[in-house]
Amino acid sequence: DLDVVVFPERECSIQRRNQKVIEESPSCLLTPETRQTMAEQVVRLCQATQYQSAGTVEFLVDEEQNFFFLEMNSRLQVEHPVTE
Repeated sequence: DLDVVVFPERECSIQRRNQKVIEESPSCLLTPETRQTMAEQVVRLCQATQYQSAGTVEFLVDEEQNFFFLEMNSRLQVEHPVTE
């Protein structure tokens, strides 16, 4: 199996005109169980696609801790030089 390293998520819910205003890491909204399950899904996605580079996986999370895949960015995001 492919080795995958998962870094903590960023909470980016506070936005204005589709631009992130405040980011927090790790998210104060996720339970430890949701965080673990989300990380496991990221590992499975990377292994299934044989992904071998840095990138980000984005999810939407509802009030009940259900999360939904949004997109995978196969690059470093330039607006996050400190965390990436």
